[in-house]
Amino acid sequence: MARIAGINVPAQKPVGVALTYIYGIGRTTSEKILLQCEVPFAQRVNTLSDAELAKIREAIDRDLKVEGDLRREVAMSIKRLMDLGCYRGLRHRKGLPVRGQRTHTNARTRKGPAKAIAGKKKVKK
Repeated sequence: MARIAGINVPAQKPVGVALTYIYGIGRTTSEKILLQCEVPFAQRVNTLSDAELAKIREAIDRDLKVEGDLRREVAMSIKRLMDLGCYRGLRHRKGLPVRGQRTHTNARTRKGPAKAIAGKKKVKK
């Protein structure tokens, strides 16, 4: 296993796919990094030379904010919204969808499992 940005990337996968295991790097960013480092997308991680690994590590450290730093930045942005008391901050605080989705039905991912309401009966139509 190769270690990049503090993450053990899987050795048997193509480099382009393995880089996506790092928080903050998706498929497109992975392709850009590999193009910049002149490493083929489909080459397996375990066949990379130490020089190629070093190039990839350096490119990520130099150009991108990943893992802990990125998580911290995202958390601070959400905390700032909550402290301001703006609409988005209030939605974060209440654990409801932030981007305008309906909540009368759906939104179970944000709201959690449905809670029964005592005394509410279903109306027949």
